[in-house]
Amino acid sequence: MTTEWKPYLKSIAALALPIMIENTLQTLLGTTDTYFAGQLSDNAIAAIGVTNLVMNLFLSLFTAVSVGACAVVARNYGKKDFSQVSRSIVHSLVLGGLLGLVTGVICLLFRRPVLRVSGADAVIIECAMPYYLAVAVPSAVLCLQLILSSCLRAMKDTKTPMYVTGASNLLNILLNVLFIRAGWGILGLGLATTLSRAASACILFARLSNHSSACSVPDGNGAHPDLRLTACRLTVHEFSSILKIGLPAGMEKVIMRVGQLIYNGMILSIGTASYVAHNIAGNIESYSYIPAMGLGLAVCTITGVSLGENNIRQAKKTTAAACILAAAFSLLFGFVFFFFAPQLAFVFSDTREVQDMAASVLRIIALFQPFTFLVQIMTNALQGAGDTRFPMYATFLGIWGIRIGIGWLLAVHFHMGLAGIWYAYALDVAVRGVLLLIRFLNGKWQRIRL
Repeated sequence: MTTEWKPYLKSIAALALPIMIENTLQTLLGTTDTYFAGQLSDNAIAAIGVTNLVMNLFLSLFTAVSVGACAVVARNYGKKDFSQVSRSIVHSLVLGGLLGLVTGVICLLFRRPVLRVSGADAVIIECAMPYYLAVAVPSAVLCLQLILSSCLRAMKDTKTPMYVTGASNLLNILLNVLFIRAGWGILGLGLATTLSRAASACILFARLSNHSSACSVPDGNGAHPDLRLTACRLTVHEFSSILKIGLPAGMEKVIMRVGQLIYNGMILSIGTASYVAHNIAGNIESYSYIPAMGLGLAVCTITGVSLGENNIRQAKKTTAAACILAAAFSLLFGFVFFFFAPQLAFVFSDTREVQDMAASVLRIIALFQPFTFLVQIMTNALQGAGDTRFPMYATFLGIWGIRIGIGWLLAVHFHMGLAGIWYAYALDVAVRGVLLLIRFLNGKWQRIRL
């Protein structure tokens, strides 16, 4: 490795590492709720799972604002237009607050139809209702938390969201213990989740409101410009700038989530053992997404800031450096998934049939790890530049055309079962990775105006 690449590798690693730790902590946050639900009943675990399925759909809408906010704030931060940074953040928070309130009202008024979308039966829905009301109705808190974290990352502050997520984990655990001992049951678990999110949002807002004094780039006189959030006149232009970038990113997530529902139904039709093996392999694979998402979000920030600084070379070099790190991670995960597949499957199931199928799937997953990382990095690089439509189109082709269409042909028509589903999965990721890479290399993202 030449000395030319060292500063870019250090830059991407410094931003990505806190995001990786934050993502790990977010995963543990979900595991914590499931653990405490297990102390109540099996139905309580199912109830949390049902609620999370529904919340994942709404998260797609919240992503629209958080991605748009990240791109706009990063671009203005790179330009050192700090008054515009403040206005962009205020508009993002107003937009997110309104979206969260509307979502909460829908969740309240149509609570039973919304829960039925998950396919849960009446018993599970009844059990889920207290948790769902405590988590889904105040969803504005989650929306604002996501936007605040995105805005901080857009200004190259990835450590604060990491620290806040860690504190949120501890608070959630303490509140879970307190509320369960108080006899509040699954309602207590929901309240603990929402209160810990609310506390996180407040801390993030306080940090963002006073962010510039310590973290902003000094001006020509060596002074740090004031980025404190202040009230400003709301304009349609500011809202449209955020939504122009964010809506395609949100639609991409919706396309993916709805596709996953159909995809899961297709696997269920093959057989229960196949579905169990699929979930085991998917859960193990999810750990590889932690570094992939960390590198991707770091690239998203640096690309946006670099374009604001009119430093195209930095954006290209940093993205290339992220790909180098991604190659190392993908080889590591690929090695573990391929050579330790039986042992990993054994940890999650005692059934030999399930173990064998899960191990076979893990070996397929091992082979397309480089493309998994490539998709994450290229998608985020393009989104950071404001090019969010092409990733949306690529996701539609990959999920609906390849993963579902070809997956059905291989699994059902050619009787390849679960392996056929995952071969289509691998083809989807490979095709999307190549398409996104070509899009990045053609340079159109360099000319996008926000």
